[in-house]
Amino acid sequence: MSDVPGAGGLGGGGITDPKSDPQYIQFKALPADSGKLNRWSSEVTRGHEFPGAQAMLYAAGVPDEDMMKNAPQVGISTVWWEGNPCNTHLLEFGKIVKKSVEKQKMLAWQYNAVGVSDAITMGGEGMRYSLQSRDLIADSIETVTCAQRHDANISIPGCDKNMPGVVMAAARHNRPFIMIYGGTIRKGYSQLLEREINVSTCYEAAGAFAYGKLQAKTNPGAPGRTPSDVMSDLEQHACPGAGACGGMYTANTMATAIEAMGLTLPGSSSYPALSPEKARECERAGEVIKTTMAKDIRPRDLLTKEAFENALVITMILGGSTNGVLHFLAMANTAEVGLTIDDVQRVSDKTPFLADLQPSGKYMMEDLYKVGGTPSVLKMLIAAGRINGDIMTVTGKTLAENVADWPSLPPDQKIIRPLSDPIKASGHIRILRGNFAPEGAVAKITGKEGLSFEGKAKVFNEEQELNEALSRGEIPPGDKLVLVVRYEGPKGGPGMPEQLRASAAIMGAGLKNIALVTDGRYSGASHGFIVGHVTPEAARGGPIALVRDGDTILIDAVTNRIDITNVDDAELERRRSEWVAPPPRVRRGVLAKYARLVGDASHGAVTDQWDD
Repeated sequence: MSDVPGAGGLGGGGITDPKSDPQYIQFKALPADSGKLNRWSSEVTRGHEFPGAQAMLYAAGVPDEDMMKNAPQVGISTVWWEGNPCNTHLLEFGKIVKKSVEKQKMLAWQYNAVGVSDAITMGGEGMRYSLQSRDLIADSIETVTCAQRHDANISIPGCDKNMPGVVMAAARHNRPFIMIYGGTIRKGYSQLLEREINVSTCYEAAGAFAYGKLQAKTNPGAPGRTPSDVMSDLEQHACPGAGACGGMYTANTMATAIEAMGLTLPGSSSYPALSPEKARECERAGEVIKTTMAKDIRPRDLLTKEAFENALVITMILGGSTNGVLHFLAMANTAEVGLTIDDVQRVSDKTPFLADLQPSGKYMMEDLYKVGGTPSVLKMLIAAGRINGDIMTVTGKTLAENVADWPSLPPDQKIIRPLSDPIKASGHIRILRGNFAPEGAVAKITGKEGLSFEGKAKVFNEEQELNEALSRGEIPPGDKLVLVVRYEGPKGGPGMPEQLRASAAIMGAGLKNIALVTDGRYSGASHGFIVGHVTPEAARGGPIALVRDGDTILIDAVTNRIDITNVDDAELERRRSEWVAPPPRVRRGVLAKYARLVGDASHGAVTDQWDD
């Protein structure tokens, strides 16, 4: 086995010829030594070939020559920063992991990757930075791991883009790796609404507020109980502490999927952020990463087609975020696994939707944790033949072995329906094509709003236009409308911003006559009749750029079609001949670089597309 980044492993996804690996840089490869845990770091710590490097390492904390020459070096990358509850606690988790690694007589180097809060940036210009932060995280962890010759990596992500970012980095450096999810937040509670709440409640309440439908649960006319006071109450109590947004939103979607892929310890995705179990998971990390290193289990060994199938299955079962589609495609691209949007539809067709979890349902991840969490769900699905339990995991055991001793779901629990009695017989995520989206679009349709929708188009050239119209109460509750938000794709946005502010406002206002369609994307907290990821996007001249107010759009989640039905091909071509691409919104900085490099949503919106 060659010791270059990306090479080898158990064989499931390893590269036998190092020069065929996209991560291969023309430096001297190390001698193969499957029993050597410091196979990468020894390049600079053996002998006296790199005395300056060793001097710097002594200054950084290597205690003696024996540790310098023989101890493996493990990077601990936290996606930590103080301004977001999803991430604010991750530095402390990193310190616990550092101690656990040092307990195994290995060197532990803690560092950080920056993130973006989707909830804080939602609906504003800051949201354009969200998706590109996935690449920023992957780039930074790959950079430190490969530049510093770390022998393994333990990544601790919290918010949405963090999880795919750290996995993409792992696929690039392909060194022993574990992900520890930062965990879910506790539920909030509103005294004025007299019910449990979460961050999504705030966005839906904004729609009710704009349309005059928000009031306190009791004594609505009493002092201090105005709609404005209800909003203040929600804002102050929706997020009671550290942890990622608590429904089956994007963070929990990605965490559960990555656990089903075998890249975390069992239970990682469902332990609440501030639970004793989460701290114990961090304490186990050193022992487990040493096993992973000793057995030479590499990320590309685990990032197989079968693992991605598991990820898709559990996402459909739990009613996960449409963002999962974007991230699975990106992760697969980075690992050079041939996953397509057609695979997403194939799995959706055969997988029932079982979970009564928010945003479309009642319960939160905290509730699922109390009845056994993700391992209990996996145990049920493995027994039913829905999840492949034979895949290898970071523990050195199979997925089935990891959950074998976990308790089964209690028979009286109400969160996960029986396979024989699903909420919907097939998955809620649908891949649509048609003359509106020839290269695909992603719909999130649970069936609660029906399976088809036809209405007149009302077009907005950016999300802010729609947000302002909703804030002013200008979207009427009568005629059936398809609100089209365009020029918000990966290139045109740039950054493919999420449109939770609009989708939640529509739900909160009770506008059941509305479907929302965009070349941007949605938060995992979004629900309703929504279609995103329209490809080609408007900035690339896709048909979404040609649609006009009053055109009739038909969305059909049974035939998986999305079409402009009252405009023929000749008219579309005439409109195309008149279309002029708008100038880029951003010309300098990270978003301009991103817009120049990013691919389309149907291939994961990646900046380093792998071509087979």
